Amino acid sequence: MASSEAIQVSSLPLPPMQYINHYTDEMIRRGRAPRPPPPIQDTYHMFGNAFNTEESIIRPLESQGIKRLYPLHFDRRRELKKLNQSLLANFLDLLDLLVNCPDSPRRAEKVEDLSLLFIHIHHLLNEFRPHQARETLRVMMELQRRQRIETANRFQKHLDKVMEILQQAIQNLPEPMEVDSKLLVETDLLVSQEKASKEEVKSDPCYILDRIMCKIVDNM
Repeated sequence: MASSEAIQVSSLPLPPMQYINHYTDEMIRRGRAPRPPPPIQDTYHMFGNAFNTEESIIRPLESQGIKRLYPLHFDRRRELKKLNQSLLANFLDLLDLLVNCPDSPRRAEKVEDLSLLFIHIHHLLNEFRPHQARETLRVMMELQRRQRIETANRFQKHLDKVMEILQQAIQNLPEPMEVDSKLLVETDLLVSQEKASKEEVKSDPCYILDRIMCKIVDNM
């Protein structure tokens, strides 16, 4: 019974988690991760249309079987204005036909004319995509350059401030001779005090506690 059932194949890719599970570290270590698809060589289909890899990104209208309404060398801005005006005029004609003669065969012709005008407008707008991509990239690079310059300027300001603090700290340090003289004065005082105490001990051999006891006895 299972074999008789139709196998449903989805045109969409697997959900992200199921796709990620095929590329775990263990799957990659064992060599069981699916290999990426090979690059397309000849033709491929997208949104129901066939495309060739050797063609340009924006295909000419003739290769799509569409009649060109403007010359090969033209001003895109002017042609877009003309197409916009033609689109408005044909739409008004279509409304007039629907009001006065809804069963007229010209209604289908006007719909085809409107579709052709929309295709030409869409094609002309797509021809601006490379220019838009270049301008977007230029703006991004200009923004990154400005941010890096601002970061470098802030870093330079902090560096200058740190250098100024270090210079002030170096200037506030005492001179080496002053430090040595202070140390010598303190050592001289210690040496003189030590000598005085030794001389007192030598001149009076009595212990200081014995001297105190003698004074107490004399007072009694």
